[in-house]
Amino acid sequence: METMKSPCIKICQIDQVSRLCTGCFRTLDEIASWSSFDDTQRQAIMNSLDTRRMRFSAGEAALT
Repeated sequence: METMKSPCIKICQIDQVSRLCTGCFRTLDEIASWSSFDDTQRQAIMNSLDTRRMRFSAGEAALT
């Protein structure tokens, strides 16, 4: 069974306000730990990325 792929799109810049990568919208901890996460943990992160992206685009700094 193939593991879930990383959402990385090779645009790696951390926003200083939200502390999220502006390419994939993951936190530094999520990026660093991705390879050790199981697919359930990865899916939970993947499920949050669209919301993070929309909130970031809307200018909301406090992302969760």
